[in-house]
Amino acid sequence: MRIDIITVVPQLIQGFLEESILGRAQKKGLVDIHLHNLRDYAVRKDRRVDDYPFGGFAGMVMQCEPIDRCISALTAQRHYDQIIFTTPDGEQFDQPMANELSLCENIIILCGHYKGIDYRIREHLITKEVSIGDYVLTGGELAAAVMTDAIVRIIPGVIGDEQSALSDSFQDNLLAAPVYTRPADYKGWKVPEILLSGHQAKIKEWELQQSLQRTKTLRPDLLE
Repeated sequence: MRIDIITVVPQLIQGFLEESILGRAQKKGLVDIHLHNLRDYAVRKDRRVDDYPFGGFAGMVMQCEPIDRCISALTAQRHYDQIIFTTPDGEQFDQPMANELSLCENIIILCGHYKGIDYRIREHLITKEVSIGDYVLTGGELAAAVMTDAIVRIIPGVIGDEQSALSDSFQDNLLAAPVYTRPADYKGWKVPEILLSGHQAKIKEWELQQSLQRTKTLRPDLLE
């Protein structure tokens, strides 16, 4: 899988993408992640990629031409399954979407910035608009990092124990059951006996009941 991220401030997320699970996934050849500085595609000598909005509105808007030039350069080299724009008014990012995107071969993520991008880019080039929550960030770089992490970690081979990723919260629309590790008794705080029994069928039943109860208590909307 290949992920191309277009941003005006690549240094914001470069370190994040090179470390931990994402870094190891790239070293193993399971994913290629490339950052593209939009300023490299600017048409102005000062490398600015924004301008004042028509209509006298407040803020600055990312221009069409640098974005079009960057996306066109990428799509001339390969086909992309999705060209994603990170925006607060996009479709809510969730685990099913992460699962779906993890099956793609190539995706582009365009990070929003300033007041947003010229709407013509959204109309003509973007195939999917995604939000990570009902709030506004100073830029889409953090959203791109969140999405990349969630997508890459479920690619087969990225996590050593693939069953671990499949049992995470939201994979089956339920919150995960509580987890424990050694020691079994700490300050009198004891691990549930069922987890020490070795009876896998009963442990699975306990896990499901705990997931259902936690979801009912904390996120009843998921059960709807």
